[in-house]
Amino acid sequence: MDFRSDTVTRPTPAMREAMANADVGDDVYGDDPTVNDLEAWAAERHGFEAALFTSSGTQANLLGLMAHCQRGDEYLCGQQAHNYKYEAGGAAVLGSIQPQPIENNPDGTLDFNKLKAAIKPDDSHFARTTLLSLENTINGKVLPMEYLAQARQFVDQHNLSLHLDGARVYNAAVALDVDVKEIAQYFDSMTICLSKGLGAPIGSLLLGSAEYISRARRLRKMVGGGMRQTGILAAAGKLALTEQVAQLKVDHDNAKQLAIGLSKLKGFSVKPELVQTNIVFAKVAPSVNIHEVADKLAQDGITISPGNPVRFVTHKDITLQDIELLLEKLAQYD
Repeated sequence: MDFRSDTVTRPTPAMREAMANADVGDDVYGDDPTVNDLEAWAAERHGFEAALFTSSGTQANLLGLMAHCQRGDEYLCGQQAHNYKYEAGGAAVLGSIQPQPIENNPDGTLDFNKLKAAIKPDDSHFARTTLLSLENTINGKVLPMEYLAQARQFVDQHNLSLHLDGARVYNAAVALDVDVKEIAQYFDSMTICLSKGLGAPIGSLLLGSAEYISRARRLRKMVGGGMRQTGILAAAGKLALTEQVAQLKVDHDNAKQLAIGLSKLKGFSVKPELVQTNIVFAKVAPSVNIHEVADKLAQDGITISPGNPVRFVTHKDITLQDIELLLEKLAQYD
């Protein structure tokens, strides 16, 4: 059992069958019917004009930023934003786009007064601020619907575009008990990762206007993302969005139970009431050698990422019984 991330999920038997039987063509020529079906369906499902299937969330975010911004432009984002902190500086290195990170509030939101102060004047000395990028969920936290409406109002007021890193946007929708389209309505563009909790083996989607996706498609080819018989992957991606969403509620419930259990263990500090989705952060006491604990767990077939705090992530391949076993082993190591 692997608690490191929901990226470790394995495709379902139905996905494997769909992949084996997928009708395929050359996607660079636009000839792959399974990819075309996924992109058309996803665009309509989420309220956008068009969609683009990409190899990863990092690539989808990179294309998303580059399709919005010209070289020398600037985008606003959070200090903890994945497309700023964890994607190897791709926007700056490959897009010549300057990130302007703003400190995230404890709930994951960004302060609009700080964002306003960071917008550069229309002056040749400065990069042009053209985009605000939000992330939902961020570190397992869900951005409130009211905040998303305020973000839309903010960008309209300041003539910015609004992008969503929606790697786990379905987790946000499930936690808020809203249709994902209710979240998507506020954004000019959005990414969706198919290979996290939704269980597909690979792939993400970028969604936006037809003109925007046309630019992104050209950029995808530029960065080496033009794949050929990609329908083999897209077939699993379609099932991720149509058959696996209900699993996310189970994952959230399991994460809450994990948080409650960890809060009762000596040496671990967790606030279960703060767990909103499938990610649990546990602070470790100085008396606990978390690397030694991780080594012992590995001997019992349990994988975690040692650190402080420790991040535990639940997903479709983690059952409630797995969580109970993890807690039992941690109690034994005390």
